[in-house]
Amino acid sequence: MHVIVGTDRTRIVLSGEVDADLGPELQEATAEAEQRGLPIEVDAHHVTFMDSSGVAFLARLSIRSEHRVRLLRVPPTVRFLLEVTRIGELLDVVDDDDTAEPFEPVDSTTP
Repeated sequence: MHVIVGTDRTRIVLSGEVDADLGPELQEATAEAEQRGLPIEVDAHHVTFMDSSGVAFLARLSIRSEHRVRLLRVPPTVRFLLEVTRIGELLDVVDDDDTAEPFEPVDSTTP
């Protein structure tokens, strides 16, 4: 997992299994993203598995952010969870990020 701060938004990049083992890192990523006060994007392209910890992470981000959270390039396994839990209603799910402004990182951290 990486938190990448851009000039106009913060991107959290998730990969692999997003489960209870990542709990502390998910909390740290949430705190880092909130601290910046920028719109938040979550790139889920490389997520292979997600349990309730990942769903709770997305819900927490969407509820606590002053901007609507964007979830980018969602794999089928994650999309299924979004539909079943209805968390997808709290997020903007974006399949193709080509229409967005280019992401320009200014800093990045790995929690």
